[in-house]
Amino acid sequence: MKKTWLLGFGFFSISIGWSLYNGFVPFFLDHYLTSTALIGFLMTIDNYIALFLQPYIGNRSDRTNTRFGRRMPYLLIGMPIAALFFTLIPFHTSLATLIILMVCMNLSMAIFRSPTIALMPDITPDTKRTKANGVINFMGGCGAILAFTLGSYLYSVEESLPFLVVSAVFLVALFVIFTNIKENRDAIPYSMTTSPKIDYKRELNSTTVFLLAAIFFWFIAIQGMEALFTLYGVNELGLSKSASAFSLAFFSLSFVLSSIPCGLLGAKFGKKKMILIGIIGLAFSFILLNWVESVFYLRAILLAGGMFWACININAYPFIVSTGSEQSFGTRTGLYYFASSLAAIISPPALGLLIDLFGFGILFYAAAVSMLLALACMLKVNNKETLSISPHKLNE
Repeated sequence: MKKTWLLGFGFFSISIGWSLYNGFVPFFLDHYLTSTALIGFLMTIDNYIALFLQPYIGNRSDRTNTRFGRRMPYLLIGMPIAALFFTLIPFHTSLATLIILMVCMNLSMAIFRSPTIALMPDITPDTKRTKANGVINFMGGCGAILAFTLGSYLYSVEESLPFLVVSAVFLVALFVIFTNIKENRDAIPYSMTTSPKIDYKRELNSTTVFLLAAIFFWFIAIQGMEALFTLYGVNELGLSKSASAFSLAFFSLSFVLSSIPCGLLGAKFGKKKMILIGIIGLAFSFILLNWVESVFYLRAILLAGGMFWACININAYPFIVSTGSEQSFGTRTGLYYFASSLAAIISPPALGLLIDLFGFGILFYAAAVSMLLALACMLKVNNKETLSISPHKLNE
């Protein structure tokens, strides 16, 4: 668990970086653009890059073999470059330079994001991965909270200050991980694969396909809900902008506080059971939100919803890596981000279109339907296929 907490610094740095990027870069774009839709599109660059690059980087890290290990070279290259571009973003001189810096920052983040996450199953036995994922998500949540609290204060002092601090966090996190985690010493022994391409026939077994579909559908619900909730609160419930945003914080805070307990429960009762409980509970929460008339009940349901979301999200990543061999952790990490990134691209405009057609009242009904589709996919997951495949069997 000590190694997990240390590795959590990597997830902490990724989370604080993305949160600060998503929170403050739109202000820079707003200086040049009047179209909110165009600003929104430019802010999804990371999802498009993740869609195509994350599976490739993840698979390539599976096939990397250096004296530093499989994943560490990507951290050693990607994190300093990301720190550099985070430093440069607030010093842009035009829209063109800002977009170039944004693209370069996103590309550099893509270099080490999948390998950093894949380090967790590399150094953690299967029985402890849900606990470990709870820990790194807890640290990621703390990073997001710091980005919006301390980051907001620093931004009010000087616009470049939070970006400089995050750049320093990247370098400190890299130092902590590199000096404390030695892959050749700490990683669970594995058989090296030399296959130049992803063996989709082997990797995309029926369990993996249904699990990826479930991931896609529950992220459709979550991404759409988070992107459009503040507008829903203002237009449907009559809340002020600040009250609407503060209400959504109950969902996020509950998720952070539930991360470690949900990891422990997943290790004890099984990952699939916890995911199913989370899906059913979150679908029910979305349905209840349609009849809420008071802020108290709204926030109470969001508080419960955050716990159910933790049941899903904390157990999902360890579950998908358990559907393959130890040789494919990076590949499966990339596939996980492929499904979630595709949902992040599709969900806000798709649910936004439904709102244009039927009004804001459709938001949580649509989210509930998407969760029920995720439930249908999860019920198709065959537990017997989630056992790690023996490397000897793979070589037959």
